[in-house]
Amino acid sequence: MTVPLSILDLAPISAGSDAATALRNTVDLARHAELWGYRRYWVAEHHYVAVASSSPAVLIGQIAAATTTIRVGAAAVQLGHTTPVAVVESFGILDAFHPGRIDLGVGRSGQRRTESLRDAPRTPAPPRERHEVDGVVVPPPFDVGALMRDPRLRAVMATLQQPGAVAPDFGEQVADILALLDGSYRTEGFEAHVTPGESTTLRPWIFGSSKGQSAQVAGALGLPFVAAYHIAPGTALEAVTAYRKAFRPSAGLAEPYVVVSADVLVADDDATARQLAASYGHWVYSIRAQGGAAPYPDPDTVAPLTAEQRALVQDRTETQFVGNPDTVADRLAALQRVTGADELVITSVAYRHEDRLRSHELIAKRWAG
Repeated sequence: MTVPLSILDLAPISAGSDAATALRNTVDLARHAELWGYRRYWVAEHHYVAVASSSPAVLIGQIAAATTTIRVGAAAVQLGHTTPVAVVESFGILDAFHPGRIDLGVGRSGQRRTESLRDAPRTPAPPRERHEVDGVVVPPPFDVGALMRDPRLRAVMATLQQPGAVAPDFGEQVADILALLDGSYRTEGFEAHVTPGESTTLRPWIFGSSKGQSAQVAGALGLPFVAAYHIAPGTALEAVTAYRKAFRPSAGLAEPYVVVSADVLVADDDATARQLAASYGHWVYSIRAQGGAAPYPDPDTVAPLTAEQRALVQDRTETQFVGNPDTVADRLAALQRVTGADELVITSVAYRHEDRLRSHELIAKRWAG
């Protein structure tokens, strides 16, 4: 049985364009996605880079107002930069306007870990080799440590919190969101109720890319889990395994529910798709080596990457699903088969909006059979 297909969008800004155009393009793609039968339309949260999805709740409201049936949500709200109350209230407002259509996705960003996790001894992991699992490429994990130590990144990320603020543990924040939603939240012994938000049908979705805390929290609390293969193809499969192992049934979910993401670019033929994807590696390189996502380059004008640049982004370029509808559908089917995903969510970036529309149209029609 073919599982549902959904979309994850960053509202990418192309070179020579601007944020306003990117946002209009996102709403336009969402309208088409609804017509093409996608189940959900999720928007990411990013800051200080050339993507326009910096405020998911605001953008979700615009998308939901421009559509009628497709579910719209966040992929994901970065809890390290906000509070559970703010999240529940803002998504409660969205749910009031669009009941039953809003997905509340949350992810770790900037949180401290619990004492036990932070202080646990760490044994250096042995190097991993690239391998395939039933046709799914699993590259060596990319080391994000250098990115997190970048003084510029640390400086700009600090501006997303009040001076001196320290984000609580991620698991504690998710538990608070659940308590605020069901009306059981207490602070310093006092009840506190949020309006709107309490007693809605909102349910948190947990986003993660490894077998660490996000997968563990999602499983322990019986919440649906989204594994980011498109960001971390080297660890996403083990994240799914860890989530299933940690899963405990909850009032909202009796069995694990897994969504897996993939980066795709589809065209009428393989050669055209490869040409449209020719600047994808440059874009990923800007994320990893130049301080964050640059405006998406024109594939017709970029110079080839150097050997050093290619090596830095190889895990992402070889796990981007590029080709005609049959080629990409086969790779998506393999990813679903290997992970046992209940749903797949695709993200697709292209320099020209019409090429991105075409990519989503082609794979939607092919996936539907």
